[in-house]
Amino acid sequence: MSSRQLSLLSTDTISDGFDPTRLTQARRLAGLTKRTVAEQIGVSPVAVGQWEAGTARPRPDNVAHLADVLDVPTSHFAVGRPYARLDSSAAHFRSLRKTPALQRQKAIAFTEQLWELVNALEKRVQMRPVDLPGFSAGEVLHDWDLFPTEPVPAAQALRQHWKIEPGCIHHLVRTMERHGLVVAFVSYPGAATIDAFSTSHLPRPIVVLTPNRTDDVYRHRFTTAHELGHLVMHSDCAPGDLKQEREADAFAAEFLTPRAEIAPLLPARLDLKKLEQLSQEWGVSVESLLYRCREVEAISDATYRRAFQRINQLRSAGLFRSEPVKDSPGEVPILLKRAFAVAEQNGLTMEDLADELRMKLPRLRGLLGEDETDQRPTLRLV
Repeated sequence: MSSRQLSLLSTDTISDGFDPTRLTQARRLAGLTKRTVAEQIGVSPVAVGQWEAGTARPRPDNVAHLADVLDVPTSHFAVGRPYARLDSSAAHFRSLRKTPALQRQKAIAFTEQLWELVNALEKRVQMRPVDLPGFSAGEVLHDWDLFPTEPVPAAQALRQHWKIEPGCIHHLVRTMERHGLVVAFVSYPGAATIDAFSTSHLPRPIVVLTPNRTDDVYRHRFTTAHELGHLVMHSDCAPGDLKQEREADAFAAEFLTPRAEIAPLLPARLDLKKLEQLSQEWGVSVESLLYRCREVEAISDATYRRAFQRINQLRSAGLFRSEPVKDSPGEVPILLKRAFAVAEQNGLTMEDLADELRMKLPRLRGLLGEDETDQRPTLRLV
C-alpha cells in the first residue's frame, strides 16, 4: 500500500487496525493527559486508558475525534510502520528536576518521531556512519576498554579521536553531524521549559536543543557539548543523577576549552575585558572562563562571586550582549535538511514524506528544522 493510499484509509479500517502505541505518542506530543483527551472527545478516562493499553479499540467516530483533538491525521493511528519506543529513563535532560513530567513525555515523543524521520530518509540517502566511542548500530558497545570514563580524559580522548585541531572548535554542531550524530531544534509550544536532552538508545545518537538556548550561542555551544558528554560517558546510566550533570559540565568545559591550552591565556588577575576577548576567540561564555580562572586559582572564591554579580549588572545594562545562534551557521543543525534535499532531487516530495510518516506538514517541517513560514530547503550535501 502506497503512502498516498495510507492517507486515505477510512476510519472504519483504522479502527479495526488501531495501534495503541500511536495514541500514546500523539497524546504525549499534544501534552495532554488521558483525562483531558477523554473530556474533549466525550468518553471516560477509563476508555482512553483501555485504548492505549490495547484492551479495547475506539469506534470509527472516536478515531476521527482523536485525530482532531491531537492534531494528527487519522492515518497516524493505523498499524504498519516502524516505531522506536523510547522510555523516559533513556534520555538525559539538561534540567531534569525543573522539567514537568508532561513536557518530558512530549520531548520523548518528539524524539521518537525524529527517529522515524531519520529512518525514512536513510532509506533514500546514505548518511555518515556514527563515529562515537562505544556506539555502533544502535547499541552501545562495551569493548572500548581503553577509552576514558572520567570527564576530562574523555573530552581529551574524543578531541583526539575526532582529530580536532588545538584551539577553538568553531563549528560544534556541524562537527557532531559530520560524525553521524543527529542534532535538532525542537519547535513545539512549551519546549522552552526544557533546556536540552539527548539519548543514545536509538540507532543514531540524538541531541535535541530548545529555544531556551538559541538566544545565546555560547550557552548553546556549552549545552550541546554537555549533551555530547552524556552520550560519551553515560550511555548505560539512568539519567537525572547530579553527579552525571557535573561530569557532563566538566566534559563540556574541557572539550571546548582544554585546560592545557586555555590556562596560559587566562589573566593573572580578574580582567573582564580580557575574558571577553577570550570568550569571542574560543566561543564560550565569560562565565565559563571565570570558572576556569577559579580552577587555576587565578582568582579567589570571593572575587569569583563578585565578578558574576558584576557581569549580571553589565548584562542588565545592555553590555556583554549575547549573540543568537542563527548568526552562527556552524551551530545550526542542517543534516536532516540536507538529507531531505538530496532525497527531493530523486523525486521525494514533502507531501509524500508526510503521508509516509502519517503526520501533518507543519509537524514534518518542524522535525526538519523549519518554521512553517520557512522556504523549502535548497541545501546540498557536500
